[in-house]
Amino acid sequence: MTEVANTISEGLSRYSIGEKLRTLRLRKSMGLVELGRHTGLSAALLSKLERGKLFPTLPTLLRIAMVFGVGLDYFFTDERKRRVLGVVRKAERVRFPESPGTEDVQYYFECLDYRATERKLSAYLAEFQEVAPEKLKPHQHAGVEFLYVTRGSMTVKIGSDEYALDPEDAIYFDSSVPHSYRRRGAKACTGVIVTVP
Repeated sequence: MTEVANTISEGLSRYSIGEKLRTLRLRKSMGLVELGRHTGLSAALLSKLERGKLFPTLPTLLRIAMVFGVGLDYFFTDERKRRVLGVVRKAERVRFPESPGTEDVQYYFECLDYRATERKLSAYLAEFQEVAPEKLKPHQHAGVEFLYVTRGSMTVKIGSDEYALDPEDAIYFDSSVPHSYRRRGAKACTGVIVTVP
């Protein structure tokens, strides 16, 4: 094998295309012959591809990808980078007011998932403040929201309705409806908020 061919082979090997192909096939409990019928490729060729003895051309790979309903990017993404993972240590979190520069802050929050990329949701630790009801400024955003009270008591106003929540109570709601939060009483009140767009 020439030096260029070696370099190409090494470059393609790190994507583990054959292993990914085999994983897709086994997930569907499909044999090589059956996959061959769907793709028009021989079972012998598919076997070589899975074992890494041969690298597929893009048209060949596309035919296989279409059978399993995945894009070509599935085969060319580093598995370690495909996994969404983010560890956020307590000491690394930064506390922010819900709206900088405002006098009556409803809550302070810390992002619990900022290290994860391609997040499907956003999670926050919130510390709710005691604010006079007439000073609350409702906000809204697309999607849904889930709130779990970890400590203290609070009131959540969603539209024109108010809900009193105590420790370990939870609420799930359409966050496109204007909503606001406030602590009830002098004791500290915290909760975990999860939003999904």
